[in-house]
Amino acid sequence: MKNKSIFIYSIIGLFFIMGAVGVFSTRVDLTQDQRYTLTNSTKEVLKSVQKPLMVEVYLDGDFPANFKQLQSETKFMLEEFKKINPKVDFKFIDPIKSKVSKDSLAAMGLEASMLASRTDGKVSQIELYPYAVLKYQDLGVSIPLIVQQNGLDQDQQLYKSVEGLEYNLISNIKDITVNSRKNVGILINQDELRPEEFRSFTKYLLATYKTEPIIPVENDELSLKDFPKLKQMDALLIAKPRKAFTDKEKVILDQYIMNGGKTLWMIDAVNAEMDSLYQAKKIMAFPYETNLNDFFFNYGIRINTGLVKDMQKSALLRIVSGEVAGNPQYSSFLWPYFPLGISDKNNPITKNINPVKFEFPTSIDILKRPGIKPTVLFESSQNTLINSVPNYIQLSEIVKEDSISPFEQKTKQQNLAVLLEGTFQSAYANRSEKNDFPNFKSENNNGKMIVIADGDIGRNQILKGQALPLGVDLLTQEQYGNGEFLQNALSYLLDDTNIMELKNREIAVRLLDRQTIEENKSYWQWFNMLLPLFIIGIFAGLFYFIRKRKFE
Repeated sequence: MKNKSIFIYSIIGLFFIMGAVGVFSTRVDLTQDQRYTLTNSTKEVLKSVQKPLMVEVYLDGDFPANFKQLQSETKFMLEEFKKINPKVDFKFIDPIKSKVSKDSLAAMGLEASMLASRTDGKVSQIELYPYAVLKYQDLGVSIPLIVQQNGLDQDQQLYKSVEGLEYNLISNIKDITVNSRKNVGILINQDELRPEEFRSFTKYLLATYKTEPIIPVENDELSLKDFPKLKQMDALLIAKPRKAFTDKEKVILDQYIMNGGKTLWMIDAVNAEMDSLYQAKKIMAFPYETNLNDFFFNYGIRINTGLVKDMQKSALLRIVSGEVAGNPQYSSFLWPYFPLGISDKNNPITKNINPVKFEFPTSIDILKRPGIKPTVLFESSQNTLINSVPNYIQLSEIVKEDSISPFEQKTKQQNLAVLLEGTFQSAYANRSEKNDFPNFKSENNNGKMIVIADGDIGRNQILKGQALPLGVDLLTQEQYGNGEFLQNALSYLLDDTNIMELKNREIAVRLLDRQTIEENKSYWQWFNMLLPLFIIGIFAGLFYFIRKRKFE
């Protein structure tokens, strides 16, 4: 009996030892938001990694405690990744102690962040490189771990960064390890944005997808001869068409959508250019005729021709306001024709990005269509005017925000960008045009389309012949979220693993009250130092009392 007890205790002790050294381990996620549980889409992406993937995290060293939290969250998540697939490995690097040159870090796309640290009431600057670098075969990509969003303090940035950590890592892992990339076509036929104006977003497309221009093979018009190539495209971008689509072209686009193609439309319904306005101070705005009204009407939307003037949420316009000693003096004014897209909706396309800058947008009406679910991505404020066209636009309107011309009318919030998804019905199912199209399809049960009432939302500015990053305003030095918005929009259209839904995860991060910490710092220091001694004293006294009573 004694030998049997010794054997049982030995087995139990062996299990404890094996667990302590990490032979086997398990974790139970008891958090309300399931923050330590990987989603099924994340697991699928990790299981698809066929060759060794190294994740180098440049988040090691001496920095504030809140960044230690980001470090620990990142380490925990990578440990979970490694459990799913041992081919995923990681290491943490201190770029300062490792003496990695700044040129080498810059070559990898890593830029230093200077962070304010408060110690004993003193504020100091700490240099930090909050990045992760993925290395897979001959490929490499750098991932910023800190969310860059205007208007957030340091604690809020870290909270948003922790919240989006899983999506940030897994989406990039998918992009770098995927065996076959999605095909994205750019329509080149309708007098769209020039290549240099669309270069910034094109650069992103070339790095993430297989990207090709769609150029008609004959007569400068889409035809059946273009459809085989068009059908190979998983998504099609139409950026600011200014030439009217013919009825035959609309049938081609209709059948592309019915065959599962996703479309991202950037439509200018009105001709109004800022370059012309700077020179002339006053221009005539008039509608574009793209011949797409009936096309979009079939999917449940209507793009209007009245210009949206947002008197509350607008971007800044920098103009010459005077002159001193022959030197021009610049001032910045709110320009109501440049509304800002600021979404407060929990949508993965618009969540946690900087305000999106629209330039002379019009509005989108949503019409009810059975089977189609519309989602407003961006809308103007409640203090909105509609300027009917044709009409004049003047620079002087920046200082006359309270005046309303006879051509303007106050209105409610106006839709600037809309997502459509669901069952799409062909507009030509009951028309004679379908007879000229072989293997005509009348329905798509998994349709997705995004329509933006602004053709310039994807246009980058140019400095000395070089394209600036999309969303950078050269004059005001503002960084808008146009680039990230379009990237998210395209990712959503092509997301067949539901990774984009990770952006909707909400993690409850309890932020500390720094003022209370400073005020009660001494108290808690003494408390933490004396409490263990007090507990040890109690146990010592109790032990002495029991021993004395036993041997009296």
